[in-house]
Amino acid sequence: MSTPEKPDTPRRRRNMGAGIAIGIGLGCAFGVALHNLALGIALGAGIGIAIGAGSTRSCRRRGDDETH
Repeated sequence: MSTPEKPDTPRRRRNMGAGIAIGIGLGCAFGVALHNLALGIALGAGIGIAIGAGSTRSCRRRGDDETH
């Protein structure tokens, strides 16, 4: 009995912009809690860049990313 072949489906790629958006959202929450929205957005952008860069790097290491 032969096993059916799996169709070639592209893997889901993570987007660095999504990481930045999540980070800015978290930063806004921190900013509201600290009563300093500008500081929260700046912290969130930094966190988001770190999240996005980390996920992009892990995708490239696994070979999921076609654009190097």
